[in-house]
Amino acid sequence: MKKLFILSCVFAIAFACKEEPKNYVTLSGKITNKNSDSLMVRTREYSKTIKVNKDGTFKDTLKVETGEYFLYDGNEATNVFLKNGYDLNVTLDTKEFDESVTYTGNGAESSNYLAKKALLEETLYPPSLLDFEEEKFESETTKIHNKLNAFLDEHKNIDSTLYSSQKKEIDGFKEGILNVYKSNKKREQERAAQFAHFIGKPSPTFDNYENYKGGTTSLSDLKGKFVYVDIWATWCGPCKAEIPFLKEMEEKYHDKNIEFVSISVDNGRGYKNKSVEASKEGWKKMIAEKEMGGVQLFSDNAWKSDFVQGYKVQGIPRFILIDPAGNVVNADAPRPSSPKLIKLLNENNI
Repeated sequence: MKKLFILSCVFAIAFACKEEPKNYVTLSGKITNKNSDSLMVRTREYSKTIKVNKDGTFKDTLKVETGEYFLYDGNEATNVFLKNGYDLNVTLDTKEFDESVTYTGNGAESSNYLAKKALLEETLYPPSLLDFEEEKFESETTKIHNKLNAFLDEHKNIDSTLYSSQKKEIDGFKEGILNVYKSNKKREQERAAQFAHFIGKPSPTFDNYENYKGGTTSLSDLKGKFVYVDIWATWCGPCKAEIPFLKEMEEKYHDKNIEFVSISVDNGRGYKNKSVEASKEGWKKMIAEKEMGGVQLFSDNAWKSDFVQGYKVQGIPRFILIDPAGNVVNADAPRPSSPKLIKLLNENNI
């Protein structure tokens, strides 16, 4: 009886001390150079705001459905994998957002996989991929598909739910991107027809735009040269992806009769209080940091400027080629990353 009593006590203590599994996620961390006083964790169906302290630290609990979520700091976002029971800690520096995101704690493997995959994808896709001829396009997408599969195989320790969804996504990659390619070709034809009426006609003009190097510049100041215009903004990811290729084009054609002009339509988006002045400072800072060349201009009225409205710009980046007489060669010119741009310049003997 004594042994039975002792054994019963042992089981009772073990049962009493056993921790019940948490039905929530604990998410904590620290943000260096924070953009706002809060973080948002969200999907289409879920949203929760987490307070960020003055020193950049934060901590909260969330009851979630297992899956991927966006972690948004008011300016940029990263993917995080959440599952009730996880105790995740995240650190990041907003000056190197994607490169600095790191997770530790219970469940960190899955979120670190997503962070590393985002960095990998920045190097996988040539910006001009959709401009390739079909044979080259298929060859490049096969390479991308193989690299994504290899990367996933290196991270088999991630949550099984995430592994399964990632495998399914990768398996459908080639068919999905081929559909995008075909849709893009169709859209190119439609856009060519849409902007065909500009060809050979006098270009809409811009006057006295602030020049990064000082003073102001108007389109009339560039008469006598071809003008390749890049309409962009500092918050626009696809715009920034074109910067290295634009710099290459500027170097390649530096002794030719052409000016490369970049016009920012920054209007406060992505900056504190949506301040235009803050965005102008951000514009200057990015030009300096990325050592951007050419003629760098700041639009007088962002999207509502006469030049932007005249070309019916609804999305950026947008590229335009104007001839030495000030007439439109192409109102929807190829991107710097596209081999079609060199073909267009050669056709015009530049």
